[in-house]
Amino acid sequence: MTDAKQTISDRIQEQMDALTRAERQLALSILENYPASGLGPLAALAKGAHVSVPTVARMVQKLGYKGYSDFQADLREELGAIAKGPIAKHETWAGAAPSEHILNRFTDAVIDNIRNTLAHIDPAEFDAASALVADPSRHLYIVGGRITHTLAEYLFLHLQVIRPHVTHVQSTSNTWPHYLVNAKPGDVFVIFDVRRYENNTLKLAELANARGAKIVLFTDQWRSPVHRMADISLTSQIIVPSAWDSATTTMLLVESMISAVQTLDWEKTKDRMEELEDIFDQTRLFRKFT
Repeated sequence: MTDAKQTISDRIQEQMDALTRAERQLALSILENYPASGLGPLAALAKGAHVSVPTVARMVQKLGYKGYSDFQADLREELGAIAKGPIAKHETWAGAAPSEHILNRFTDAVIDNIRNTLAHIDPAEFDAASALVADPSRHLYIVGGRITHTLAEYLFLHLQVIRPHVTHVQSTSNTWPHYLVNAKPGDVFVIFDVRRYENNTLKLAELANARGAKIVLFTDQWRSPVHRMADISLTSQIIVPSAWDSATTTMLLVESMISAVQTLDWEKTKDRMEELEDIFDQTRLFRKFT
């Protein structure tokens, strides 16, 4: 890829304001079914977006490519990266592993992920997502996947302290109807979905979207298919020298959101925390040292 730290989707988002009306129409068409949308012939992409062939050629050059074939090569590489399972990812890493200790190499990768994530995230979008999550008039549903359910539960446990009307949606799809039946227009679903994107999560998002719910998505740099219906997508860089992707940067965004949400209405949050501490004292859940 021409920039190992940046996806074509990132490039398109960065260039969006500089695109012509036709080029913007093409960009939105590509993002609609990204990255598969750009894998066909140039003429087919132009026809699908209802633009001319020269429009495709011009926009590809604006994204930093010499031609459509170079653009497609990067798309294929991204698609291959998305599809990799843990064994394939580990073998790719091991062949080029430097001699330094894993603690240093892993930490360096995580720091790079954090820097690149923060360089591309829109603070206004993050603030808007935090405001949606903080709004007590909206019922909040939080759901994760096979791995990301741990992040979902972490967010749920904190927000349950900060505000009322928070539900942790279990990952098994046979329980979803019981949650969705209560979802109203304007309610918020916080969804975690990173590569190998889960079909069950996509279906839940589709059902929530159909009921008029708002969706805040935590995903990776390639973006889950859920992003097509998400109101706000918060993307994280996740590649590290491991058979598994890293959740560190996503956790950073989660903990930053927890901090932002508690600050938006600190007086009410403080009252809830004090009430909760009183209940803890009554139940003797935690040890007291004074």
